[in-house]
Order: sequence, then C-alpha cells, then structure tokens
Amino acid sequence: MNEKAILPPGQFELDQFPRFGLTPFAYRYPKNIDTISIRVKGDVVSETVLSDQLSELERVDQVSDFHCVTTWSRRNLKWSGYRFRDVFESIIQPQAQPDSEAGFVIIRGQDGYRTSMQLDDLLAADVLLADQLNDAPLSIEHGAPMRLVAPAHYGYKSIKHVEKIEFCCESRELFPFGLRFLIHARGRVALEERSSGAPAWLVRRLYKPFIKPTI
Repeated sequence: MNEKAILPPGQFELDQFPRFGLTPFAYRYPKNIDTISIRVKGDVVSETVLSDQLSELERVDQVSDFHCVTTWSRRNLKWSGYRFRDVFESIIQPQAQPDSEAGFVIIRGQDGYRTSMQLDDLLAADVLLADQLNDAPLSIEHGAPMRLVAPAHYGYKSIKHVEKIEFCCESRELFPFGLRFLIHARGRVALEERSSGAPAWLVRRLYKPFIKPTI
C-alpha cells in the first residue's frame, strides 16, 4: 500500500516534528515548565487546580499522527500522559463539579494562546493531557510542562503549555488568531474541517504561505 494514500485529505508528510505555531505565539515560551498547575474554572461549582493528583491516574502511552491545519503531518509520535476522560471523571467532575450543561471548553496556554473544543470531543479515548513525547519529558518546544493531544483534530486544537481549562454552558465566539473564516469550532481531520467559512481546497491554498513561518 502506498503510505501517502492513507494520509488525510490535503496533507503531506514531514520527516520531522517541528515546533509549530502562528507567528504571534511562535517565540512565546512559558514561565513555568517545572511544575504542572492547571486551573479549572468557568461554569463550575468550585474552581480547582490539577497538579500532583494527576500522577495517581493511570498513565497512558499512545502512538498517533499529528496533522497541522496548514497541510503537513507527522506520523507515529509516541505520547505519554493521562486520558482527559480519566482526568475529567476522577478529578474535575468530583472536585470542580462543572455545570451539567457545560458542553463547551476553552483551554488556555501559558503563552497566551487559546483554543476551544466540545466536551464530547475531549472525552474521546485518544485525547490526552501529555507530559512526554517519544519516551522523553516534553520539551519546551513541544509544550512543556503539559499539552493537550487530540489526534482526531487539527494541530491547533492540541494546545501547548496548558494553564487553564474553562467550562462554559454556551459556546462563545472564539477567534484566537487570523481571519475568522479560517477557524472551525471542531476542526476534525477526517471531515477536513479546516474552516467554517470557506471550502477546504481554498483554505489549503491560503495556508501554503504560512507553512514555513509556522514551523
């Protein structure tokens, strides 16, 4: 089988995994990479902080591909961390007690970047809060101390340097970068949800000039 044939639509394969990021965030680094401290807030009964209690959960090793919305992909990355679903069910739900209607989640990084996902998507079995990559501690280039890994979604959902997780009962207009029509609320790779306001073929072309600056 031709390996290139199994790439998602519009993607090409890289033989490296570069630090990526839109220009405003590419050279912003977190102040704290030695301690995991993630604040859970928003439509919750009680704000809480994810830290040492994460180590009490089952550690998960996972090999998955990473697909950047700008059309490059890196295959077979080995991540290690904790399933977001386990974190939610074992820590967030009993301690923070999100509102039962809070189905929308905003995630913020120490570098000022933010993204959003539906809670149902975050609870998929392959979504991790990861602190290791390829059997080594996560580097600052790739999101230390902890990043989200959501393989079914384009890379801009897999936010680096996770600092805050905010539960919301209503979706919000969240446009953290670029032109509004280039953002998609879900960003699922299999459905080529690159944009909410333009056809995928056009968005691929629009992203071409961003590939070099963002890696």
